[in-house]
Amino acid sequence: MRIAVIGAGIMGADHARIVAEELPGARLQVVCDMDGKRARRVADTHGAQDISTDPAGTVTRGDVDAVVIASPDFTHAPLSLACIKAGKRVLCEKPLSQSSGECLDVMRAEQTAGEKFVQVGFMRRFDQSYLEMKKALTDGTLGRALMMHNFHRNVATPAADFTGAMAITNSAPHEFDVVRYVLGSEFVSISAFQPRRSDALVAPVFMVLETADGQLVNIEVNNNASYGYDVRAELVGENASIAMNQVAFTRIDRSLGQSTGYDADWHGRYADAYRRQNRAFLRFAQTGVFPEGASSSWDGYCASIVAETGVKALQEGRKVPIEMIARPDFYA
Repeated sequence: MRIAVIGAGIMGADHARIVAEELPGARLQVVCDMDGKRARRVADTHGAQDISTDPAGTVTRGDVDAVVIASPDFTHAPLSLACIKAGKRVLCEKPLSQSSGECLDVMRAEQTAGEKFVQVGFMRRFDQSYLEMKKALTDGTLGRALMMHNFHRNVATPAADFTGAMAITNSAPHEFDVVRYVLGSEFVSISAFQPRRSDALVAPVFMVLETADGQLVNIEVNNNASYGYDVRAELVGENASIAMNQVAFTRIDRSLGQSTGYDADWHGRYADAYRRQNRAFLRFAQTGVFPEGASSSWDGYCASIVAETGVKALQEGRKVPIEMIARPDFYA
């Protein structure tokens, strides 16, 4: 399968490397970026056959069988629509769109085409920790799920103009999606809060969500945690609970103490999840069979509308109902 990667930034370069080095049966055909020099650097590093500065033209090329979209967020939905029109499977980095309306456009295009073309890049569904949590729930180990606690911490905000609302729309969608996946239930309401602080840094955002099955979910997003990249969760059931461990391969014993380290970002923590995700996408591109457990356009829509409602809850300081369309049978 000849794969094009659109976007040669941090995520695009990661996808290009996985396609080139870790996907038997795939070839990195094209690296596309509006910055031709950046596209060339990534292409040369990972042995791509060609480069392009034309995203729309890349989608329709005859020597491209499938597409990975890792360009800026606002391009995701338009390029996904272009891939559907061209009849090519696409792995679209999250979000499918920050606009739930645009997500609906993509869903309508797939339903009109009569088959699924879009896999959304919520890679945590392929992470071993969450898979074990889901298994502990479905096999009865936990009993019925009652609550799920989540926190998502980064060293520092990615940009000077980062806001609490952006923490909800840019960071929290990973939790919105994977919690839905683990619990197998939709969210029906959300509240969002920020503690007061005296400096210019973005304060953590703390959200409380309710599911259609009566479970409570809390999500903390702290983009200025300082100490390292740290994502963990605990699922509490009636009979037991299961908690995610912080991943550390080594420990230092010194001076009457013990210490472990944290990564600076997500690369190490989710390296295996990205590999599993991209292998599932390759099988999807080869067979047309949507991968079990992967995120579809429907899941992209759900994450988007939860984020939109969360921003409203934060701005208005109240619990807000999450009003979603009924899930089409096409995505059952």
